[in-house]
Amino acid sequence: MSAFYIILSLLLWGLVHSILASLRFKSFLSNLLGDAPMRGYRLFYNVFSFLTFLPILYLVAALPDARLYSVSAPLSYAMMFGQGVMVILLVVGVLQTGALAFVGLRQLLEGERPARFVTNGLYRFIRHPLYSAGLLFLWLSPRMTVNSLTLYLGATAYILVGAYFEERKLAREFGAAYAEYRSKTPMFIPCLKG
Repeated sequence: MSAFYIILSLLLWGLVHSILASLRFKSFLSNLLGDAPMRGYRLFYNVFSFLTFLPILYLVAALPDARLYSVSAPLSYAMMFGQGVMVILLVVGVLQTGALAFVGLRQLLEGERPARFVTNGLYRFIRHPLYSAGLLFLWLSPRMTVNSLTLYLGATAYILVGAYFEERKLAREFGAAYAEYRSKTPMFIPCLKG
């Protein structure tokens, strides 16, 4: 029964998160409120997404659970080291796209500017390094329970679906340049086209 509540909460969170991220909703809100309040939208969106994800993490920790496995040393140390590397890659990826813009502070302070098309650094090897590093961080967990497995499966599904829609958005935004980049650069795994 715990898995049901976790899946339901992830579906609700994902639905709200996706609606708030959609161009249609942002356009509607901009028409309703005007451009000035939209300067803070990205920051609001990130804070809201973070705060509304906390109850899901609470459910994972608080609901009845059962351990599936626990990897012992030295392999557990290697997995935790891998997680540390993924955190570093996440930070590098955010810095490459512009950390202030990523969290929404640049938009709040300077207003909306056209998005940058980043193809260097980690983005030279894969189109979605943040998603890849995030997924690897989750799946390198040396301890797995039913609740954490449910969360990781849900997060994986959400990231894969989100990447599909993000690809469509980027293709509309950057046109032929993105199509060329997409044809040459793997989606998630270096050296694996697709």
